[in-house]
Amino acid sequence: MAFDRHDPIDTLDRIAKKPSWITSARGETLEDVAFLSGAALSHLHVVLGHHAVPQALLRNRLALRAAEACVAFSGRPERAGELRDAVHLLRPGDLPGPAGEEYLAWRRATDRPVSVKALGRALPTLKPSQIGTWLDAGRGAPVTRAAVVLEAVLTEAPRAEVPALILADAALAQALGWDHLVPLLAAGVKRADLRKRGDDLRLACHRAVTASAVDAVRLAVDLARRAALLKAVTPKLRAKGAGEAVEIFLTQDAVAPGALPLPDRAARRLCDRLVDLGAVRELTGRDSFRLYGV
Repeated sequence: MAFDRHDPIDTLDRIAKKPSWITSARGETLEDVAFLSGAALSHLHVVLGHHAVPQALLRNRLALRAAEACVAFSGRPERAGELRDAVHLLRPGDLPGPAGEEYLAWRRATDRPVSVKALGRALPTLKPSQIGTWLDAGRGAPVTRAAVVLEAVLTEAPRAEVPALILADAALAQALGWDHLVPLLAAGVKRADLRKRGDDLRLACHRAVTASAVDAVRLAVDLARRAALLKAVTPKLRAKGAGEAVEIFLTQDAVAPGALPLPDRAARRLCDRLVDLGAVRELTGRDSFRLYGV
């Protein structure tokens, strides 16, 4: 669904107001939860179609949430801040560690339009033929298709939780006609859900998608508002390359000054200026090696 490009943020706010019954109802049967997940996905689909939503930034932020959930499944202590550090503190030749690898997998899975080749880049230990076979296992409505893929992967490779969830979200995106994978399942399922099979797993996936789609709508609106503020203050920035820097902030969850197309000192000054203007936040609380994000 397309919208006029002059729609203000308050239009998005109105569109994003979800019917209360989506979250207040508690479906017990497969038919009930399928209805609720369909309503939540339809609502998210409309919000994603609004031009004010920074799509790449939203996917990047959801990828972080998905990675954080997957790390927790494995019993490791890393949370969002540590995952950001695991990736952004890397120097050439460094390895990101297990948690960092999971975060990178989710980021790579969301960076490019869904395809076997793009998923192979995110999951380099899997053969393209295997990825294609698992994706083709999905049949039926979107969430059912995702659940079938999730079950197919976990049946053959019970410990491959990250690839299973990435491929399930890819199947969901394909079924919904989305160009890019939007991470939803990982943040909504519980560790115990991944041991379920058949209708029990489908039930868990419908519930996970409902909860995550509602959260994704909230995040999309928040990021749209923050992105609008960042764009509004851009004319006040005098640094050469500031416009390119702003575009990076609009696509990345976190940005180190060194990643901006400016000399180091100018990049740091620009980040501090954007913080002063309320357009970005410093994400680490550190005095050194800071990270900034919308």
